[in-house]
Amino acid sequence: MICFKMRSMTVEVITKEDLQTFRIQLLNDIKEIFSMDKNERKIKPWLRSKEVRSILNISPGTLQKLRVTEKLKSSKIGNLHYYKKEDVEKLLGN
Repeated sequence: MICFKMRSMTVEVITKEDLQTFRIQLLNDIKEIFSMDKNERKIKPWLRSKEVRSILNISPGTLQKLRVTEKLKSSKIGNLHYYKKEDVEKLLGN
């Protein structure tokens, strides 16, 4: 990879070899993920609002009410709310 600076902008030139190396790494990572048992795959510790609504089978308004009444805590990053998977499971009684 070749880098050089032009006034206030850095330009990086990516070679065919760089792309080939990236492709091989990406394919190896994908193969590794698919070769794992279902139990070995990482479990997502955080869920987005859409996922929580789907799991609980509730509307956006009901999810907001759970959040406002603090029955289900969330962490907000930017405009997105994230919920701990364990909190959603507790709400379900699992």
